[in-house]
Amino acid sequence: MIALLGSVFSPYYAAARAAGRTPDPLAHCSMNIALYGPRRDHWALTERGRDAVHREERALAIGPSAMCWEGDALVIDLDEVTAPFGARIAGRLRIYPEERDGSPLALDAAGKHSWWPIAPAARAEVELSHPRLRFRGAAYHDANAGDEALERAFSGWTWSRVACRERAMVTYDVTSLNGDRRLISRSFERGGRVHDDVPVVERRLPSTRWGLDRRIQVGPEATPELLRTLEDTPFYSRSLVRASYLGDSAVGTHETLSLGRFASRWVQLLLPFRMKRSPR
Repeated sequence: MIALLGSVFSPYYAAARAAGRTPDPLAHCSMNIALYGPRRDHWALTERGRDAVHREERALAIGPSAMCWEGDALVIDLDEVTAPFGARIAGRLRIYPEERDGSPLALDAAGKHSWWPIAPAARAEVELSHPRLRFRGAAYHDANAGDEALERAFSGWTWSRVACRERAMVTYDVTSLNGDRRLISRSFERGGRVHDDVPVVERRLPSTRWGLDRRIQVGPEATPELLRTLEDTPFYSRSLVRASYLGDSAVGTHETLSLGRFASRWVQLLLPFRMKRSPR
């Protein structure tokens, strides 16, 4: 689940910029929900305007969905409609952080883009009424922020998070428009210790059906395994992988983003099929 305040991937936001206007970020907000099952997946991404957004210090509402901190738990109430078929996703999530990180990191040399792994290790309790489903398991909570369009700073990145037995391992491999790369390899140890610059090497996973090159940073001794492709789009992929770090192996999430692909006109024309716009 991703709460987007000023949706960086909005075709409507991009169209306004292309027309020479300076769009209001809060006029382009959405709650993105992805639910993956063994037989069927559910995807919701409805963009809403400023009047549908309500923000407080410890709470956020976008349309009919909202999240707030209740004590040490992040409580999320969902009520969204999937695209393109209009099924409902509704229910409640509770996220309980086990480890916290209080320091956002700059992703670019100019300091216009930052990433904050707020809860690199957490527990989730999920109870949905539509579809009727209950489960619990591992969770993760982070935030990204930026003062300009992503494609003005980066050509792309790969990201992964693997919750091993002794640590939650996160890697962020960012490539700027001029070809410079910044690699973050951070281990969040059980008990609160954080280690940066954990030794990793680059390995390749199979390319996506759209031809995206999938690279992953793993421990020097590791041979990563692609378990399932969750999202396969022209400019973005989300995958389930198995990887190991510092002798610890587990299943985690991997993402690849190509901002050159995203900015191309043919991709912009495709985006409204996955994202609809609501006046409320």
